[in-house]
Amino acid sequence: MASSQRPAKEELIARDMKRLHTLGYAQELFRAMGGFSNFAISFTIISILSGCVTLFYLVPTTTGYSAASIGWPLVTIFVVIVALGMAELASAFPTAGGLYYWASKLGGPGWGWFTGWFNLIGQFAITAGIDYGAAVTIDTLLHAWFPAIPAVPGFSDPATQWTTLLIFAVILALHASLNIFGVRLVALLNDVSVWWHIAGVTLIVVGVVGATLLALQFNPGNAGVCCATQVTGPAVHGLNSAGTLFAVNQTFNATGFPLWYAFLIGLLLAQYTYTGYDASAHMTEETIGAETRAPWGVVMSVVVSAVAGYALLMGLVAASPDLAAAGSFVNAVLYILQSRLSYVLGTALFAVIAVAQFFCGMSSITSNSRMIYAFSRDGAVPFHATWHRLDRGRTPRNAIILSASELHSLSGGYFYCHHRSLYRVCLAHPTSPDVKGFQAWAMAPGSVEQADWDYRCNMGCLYLSALYVAGSLS
Repeated sequence: MASSQRPAKEELIARDMKRLHTLGYAQELFRAMGGFSNFAISFTIISILSGCVTLFYLVPTTTGYSAASIGWPLVTIFVVIVALGMAELASAFPTAGGLYYWASKLGGPGWGWFTGWFNLIGQFAITAGIDYGAAVTIDTLLHAWFPAIPAVPGFSDPATQWTTLLIFAVILALHASLNIFGVRLVALLNDVSVWWHIAGVTLIVVGVVGATLLALQFNPGNAGVCCATQVTGPAVHGLNSAGTLFAVNQTFNATGFPLWYAFLIGLLLAQYTYTGYDASAHMTEETIGAETRAPWGVVMSVVVSAVAGYALLMGLVAASPDLAAAGSFVNAVLYILQSRLSYVLGTALFAVIAVAQFFCGMSSITSNSRMIYAFSRDGAVPFHATWHRLDRGRTPRNAIILSASELHSLSGGYFYCHHRSLYRVCLAHPTSPDVKGFQAWAMAPGSVEQADWDYRCNMGCLYLSALYVAGSLS
């Protein structure tokens, strides 16, 4: 009978440590996460309440409702295939920073080095995007509650951008602090995050669809500010029909590209959301029973997100009374929530979304820091001894601080460029090797048009931000 019982916790940890030793590494990180917590970190980083809300503006600006109704399941098919392959590798090589280790073993050190650096830079970028998106969401929410706080979409208003950057800095500081407290706290918050996301999606879908069936509709105030006036009579819009929801509509195409290409751009809504499920692999050295629990964490985080995300998107687009108006609002999702549930309930559910995005960024920094730790352990990062060091709680504190500081540098540099300071930098430092090449390109003939300048500025921002991050790493 004893042999048929599940292995005890201590036995699983001993097996994990033995397996890690066979892969060439000692057990240094604190192994305390269970299977649910391993799943929770990937599910939280995918965060359907983050990606689906941050990029929901693609729905009314590409092909309309079909960007959600067709695009989400289409992308899901391919993501599940990738997740299944990743799960198999996570089971065979349960190490932190898994992707570059897998590439090293299967393709050689060169592939491992390139995979590691692409993964590391990608994690910096995606975490910056998550937390900056959370800052924009919180700024929009605060403006709805306190209109004196600026919240103008885009990069046209310096006051809004400075406010967003300040919120972004506070979020990063909080995320770094929570991660430094240790893996137990992070695991607990990730467990809470799973139920927060599920409850949030349920409340939103049931709320907007239920309100639509009850013929409730409101006209939101300017930029979401109180109050929303109720719509009555024949002006109330019911649920959108299936024909509307699954139509690829040229009317919404504001991209300037052909409809087929606009549809591909709309796929970014799902592709951006489905990031971070490799976190279960990055956390294997802190997971008990990692050989089986990490693979399940990878796959189930994608599967559960696929179902819940599709329910969220279909609920929002089905209940939207005016998708074009949502696209021109300060936030498309806030418009739908307020237009169906009133100012009070709409902003309350938007606050639920903001908290979910906070959880998402916290978990992304956890994963990012473990990648830095693992890559540094093999000496592949400048000053690797510093980033590999653990504190008394066996937490990679220095890697966490590096992750948070680089994210602020990256987004701060991008914000700086968008206020046209890049142009002044080029003029003030014409011989600087960092800007000399870009200067010739940015000031080329024909660059006076606004659209052309915006494109060049964007590319230059990415270039200089990358230089800034690379310079501080070395």
